[in-house]
Formats: sequence, C-alpha cells, structure tokens
Amino acid sequence: MPPPRHLPRWVRHLAASGLAAAHGWAAELGAIGPDHPRARRFGAFGPGSLLAFPPGAIYNESSIRIGRDSLIGPWVTLTAGMAPGQQMVTDPVVSIGDRTVIGRGSHIVGHFSIDIGDDIQTGPYVYITDENHVYRDPDVPIGQQWPEDAPVRIGSGSWLGAGVVVLPGASIGCHVTVGAGSVVTGPLPDHCVAIGAPARVIRRYLPGRGWVPVLA
Repeated sequence: MPPPRHLPRWVRHLAASGLAAAHGWAAELGAIGPDHPRARRFGAFGPGSLLAFPPGAIYNESSIRIGRDSLIGPWVTLTAGMAPGQQMVTDPVVSIGDRTVIGRGSHIVGHFSIDIGDDIQTGPYVYITDENHVYRDPDVPIGQQWPEDAPVRIGSGSWLGAGVVVLPGASIGCHVTVGAGSVVTGPLPDHCVAIGAPARVIRRYLPGRGWVPVLA
C-alpha cells in the first residue's frame, strides 16, 4: 500500500474526514459523566462533571471526590495511593470542588490530602502531589527512603498556569495566580500573583490600596 502522501487527494481528504469523525465519536462516547458506570466507583461524582477521553491513570476512585460541573481534561492522571487497591488512611484523599477545570495531561497524585477548591482552572501539564521522597541518609538510594506526606490545599478561584508543580505542604490561598512553570512549596496568601521556583509573591491585592508590587 502506498504511503498516505502518495494517495490521490480525494482519498486523503476522505480518510482525514473519517478519522476526524471517529476521533469526535471516541471523545464523546469515551467520556465519563455522572451516569457512567465508572463514575459510581468515586467517593463522589457531582452532576454536570466530566472526565474527558482519553483519561490518564485513574485508580482508588473511592478515595477521590469530584464536585459539580467540573471538567477533568484528557490524559489527566488522577490517583489515590501508589497502586490500585491500596488501603488509604484518609478519606477523601483527593477532593476537587465545583466548577473546576483541570488542564490536559495534568497529574494529581494524592496519598494523604489534596484539597482543590471551587472555580479553579489549571493550564495543561500541571503536577500536584502531597508526597515526596526524602534524602536523610546519603548512603541509601533516595528511591528506597521512606517518603513523607504533607497536605496540599488550593483555594477557590485560583489559576495555575501551564506546567505548574505543587509540592507537599503547599497552601495556595483564594484567587491566586501562579505563573507558568512555577514550583509551589509553601504558603501563598489570598489575592496574589506568584512566579518562580520556588514560587514567590510579586503582587498582592490589598483592600483600599489595590494591586501592590512586592519587593524581592
């Protein structure tokens, strides 16, 4: 069979139209909504919410709760624990609020507590976790040292740009913008703009003063 570029133009156009239609059908039929059998595995799956197709890795759904009218983009990994069937010590492990949008290719990997509020939007390829490796013993491979957990909170109304990394112990306030590629390791106050690795506040909104730059 000749390579596609050598096929007649009408054949290529017809094939392209067929592939586009098949992709659209797969995206619509493969999406997981509140009435989908798989939605029943979750601790909560609110009306109007949707897991787009194709999903990333998703397991231990009983420890994950999703609110109303939220959208989890395609290729998003959404997990509780390290492996399917793991017994968790908290419930929920991962909580996503109402009207929140998680961008495509993102990873939300919970072990203890990740609390994502309402009306949050993230860009693509955001990584959020509440567990990290430690490096206490220089003679033991880091991957063999017991990791540590610290709760993560992302306040309602916030925006996380593309490629943001949120690490254990991060606490992001409400209505916060975190610039693309930033790494959040600790607290960020309400109504601020933060950038960098580690993320630092560069602007804050103060009542009566408006937006105020923050000196490094």
